[in-house]
Amino acid sequence: MRFMFVGDSMTIGRAGDYTWRYRMWQHLTATLGGPFEIVGPRSALHDPLADAPTSHAYADPGFPEPARRHLAGWGEGWQHMAPLIGPAADAARADVLLVSLGLIDLGFYAAADETARNARRFVLAARAARPGIRMVLLPVIPNVRAESDAPFAAEVARFNELLAKAVADLSTPASPVLLAARPDAYEIHRDTYDGTHPNAAGEHRLAGEFAAVLHQAWGIGGPYRAERRR
Repeated sequence: MRFMFVGDSMTIGRAGDYTWRYRMWQHLTATLGGPFEIVGPRSALHDPLADAPTSHAYADPGFPEPARRHLAGWGEGWQHMAPLIGPAADAARADVLLVSLGLIDLGFYAAADETARNARRFVLAARAARPGIRMVLLPVIPNVRAESDAPFAAEVARFNELLAKAVADLSTPASPVLLAARPDAYEIHRDTYDGTHPNAAGEHRLAGEFAAVLHQAWGIGGPYRAERRR
């Protein structure tokens, strides 16, 4: 089984991070009980000094290079990933996409309706490349900006409603699409280092939500156990 992580700055991570991708790799290693691959065309972290995805300084240097693979980028959203996902999924023969996108779109590029259209384009492009692909989509978690910017908070809420409708419309028995929940008890002032990007606690909560959907819906892996949350 081949998993691909797709996301923005919350997923690629910055130099010195573990990333929720690392936490998910640990979880799958412990619970799958069989071989799997992490796939994707990229493997680097974002380097803040270079302002480019050029760092390989993961917090755990033992995180093996093959498991670092992803399709994520700092400042990239649904509109960027929609044209990339088909070729990437096809080349990597991805079976399951774990996707966290949307905040950067709504914050800088497009309103909720256009962003939802891009999310639909993404799903259809992935499926055209891999007809049996499965996807888990995470709704946008409002960041610190939403606390003081009411129009932005409203756009986030509207997009999440539109994303839920897209999932309901586009999911098929052959290629199911599931909507994850906002991670249980996720608190931006505790689980991020800047009001947006996850710290270690936030990484575990993000990974835990994806793990819960995989296990409960498809019997993949197991519960995200507390003893692995280090």
